[in-house]
Amino acid sequence: MAQGQPTKVKKRKKSVLKRAAQARQRAEVNRANRTRVRTLMRRLRTAITAGDPNAAGNLLQPTMSAIDQAITKGVLHENTGNRYKSRLTLAYNAIKAKAVK
Repeated sequence: MAQGQPTKVKKRKKSVLKRAAQARQRAEVNRANRTRVRTLMRRLRTAITAGDPNAAGNLLQPTMSAIDQAITKGVLHENTGNRYKSRLTLAYNAIKAKAVK
């Protein structure tokens, strides 16, 4: 199904209608979680690109926490989330080391 498309219900059984409503509710929750994670990652990447270790340091922990929550809720696959965390941490450590020199 295309992204952002509502769940289509062909049959008018009570159970089918209930499952369709549940699917819509879950899609809304998943979209909110995915958006929160992407926004935090975007902010962290912006701080890293700007070379600001203080701003990046303040954003690192909330971003990691949001990624972990997305993994727990099934919004992100575990390997995908761990890959994001690893790459963001490596980038943060690089600008932190550059700032120390």
